[in-house]
Order: sequence, then C-alpha cells, then structure tokens
Amino acid sequence: MNLQEIESTIERAFDDRSRLRENDVKSAVESVINALDSGELRAASKDSAGHWVPNTWVKKAILLYFGIRGMEQADVGPFEYHDKIPLKRGYASAGVRVVPPGVVRYGAFLERGVVLMPGYVNIGARVGARTMVDTWATVGSCAQVGSDCHLAGGVGIGGVLEPPGACPVVVEDGVFVGSRAVIAEGVLVEAESVIGAGVVLTASIPILDVSGPEVVEYRGKVPARSIVIPGMRKRVFPAGEFAVPCALIIGRRSESTDLKVSLNAALRDFAVHV
Repeated sequence: MNLQEIESTIERAFDDRSRLRENDVKSAVESVINALDSGELRAASKDSAGHWVPNTWVKKAILLYFGIRGMEQADVGPFEYHDKIPLKRGYASAGVRVVPPGVVRYGAFLERGVVLMPGYVNIGARVGARTMVDTWATVGSCAQVGSDCHLAGGVGIGGVLEPPGACPVVVEDGVFVGSRAVIAEGVLVEAESVIGAGVVLTASIPILDVSGPEVVEYRGKVPARSIVIPGMRKRVFPAGEFAVPCALIIGRRSESTDLKVSLNAALRDFAVHV
C-alpha cells in the first residue's frame, strides 16, 4: 500500500475497531509505527504557514497499535518488562547514546547525537539531533523536541495522544528546560527559549510577559528566545484572595551572542535557577 492507501485504511479502522482483525489493517498500522520509529513519519509537523499541526491519522495508528498488540515479556539484563509495545533498538547504528536504565519505546525516533540519561521517551515522540534528555526526564507520547535542546533532570514533557486531533507538546530547537519543569497539554515552546526550574506550563496557565511597560499575556505558547520563570498572581475567590500559579517572561536571550554564551548570560543576568 502507498501512503494514501495506508492513511485511508487507518481512518476506516479507527471508525470501526472490528476491522483490527483484518490483515491489511494490521499491516497498515505496523507500517506507520515502523515509519515513526525510523523517522520517516512524525506525529506533528509544521504546515505551509509555519504552524504546528497534528498528523491526526498517524496518532490514530498509534492508538490502533495498542489494539493489535498482545502482552509480551522482555528481558533486558537483570530487568524484566511486561508490555504491549516493544523497546526501541539499534542505538549504535543510529548514533544515539542511551545510559542504563534509560528506556525508549518502539515507535519513537531519536536523531543522531541524542543523549538519553536514565529517562523515558514514549511512542510517537521525536527528539532532535544532539539533544540531551537528562536523568529522570520524560518525553511523552507524540511530543516533538527539537535539536540542540537540554531537558534537565526531572523535566516532564507531557504526552498528548488523545484526542488524536490535539496537537502534542512541541519544544523547538535550542530550548533549555530547567530541572523539574513541566510542559504539558500541547504547549508550544518556540526556539531558543529558556524555561527556568520548576516552571509549569499547561494550556490554561497564563504566561505573562513582564519585560516591558505593560503585561502581555500568552496561553499555550512561549515566544522564541524567552526567559521564563515561575510566578504567582492574586485572584479573588468566594472564600478569599489567593495566589495562583503563572509563568513570567522576564526577558529575551541576547541576539548578539551565540547560543552557549547567550544561555549562560541569560542564567546570570536574569538569575534563572536551573
């Protein structure tokens, strides 16, 4: 089957799960997951206008994959796993470093030069070249992480597998995400931003640019080259006035320096803890 035929088969099977018993459906689903694993397909990509959009039928194929797979035991040295999804293989030929017990599920793609410390990358996710996924950091289902990023210890990049039409979390090239930060619910972090330690970004958390004379509010998006720290702002409830979380954009990375120097300068000049 060509790609158009595979997409059509996936769409029909998603609407009628009884078709999962058919060999052509199983073949179509497995070909999509294999293409995700090899980097030929991705769960989200930029459209002609430069906007990130989900490849909905690809996400549907991932959901169908769970339906055609049975539970299997996998033994990796002293570790035993029992799951429906196999583990990714072939790191040496892919030029990827994975430190035990780092885990990547089959159907995720790591570009050359990625370093995965003892963390986790879920099915459908993509991690760009030379990106560091540090200790206990997680990259959720279908998340798209760019090249030359650093996800520091304990970072949580949320997965957005359902609904299939929802865009996953996207972290563009050159982004630094500080320890224990959480990015979820399809948030877009544009290129070369710095997300400070402990920042929580979701679709509903306000992202307030306080670097100018007036506050500018964003939802679900961090503009390129932003320096972001955790914040709180007052809100009145029936029971009284309380402080609720937000994120604060306190400046931009300098245009006059290269990325490494700019990152160090950002951390020093804006006192961002990572």
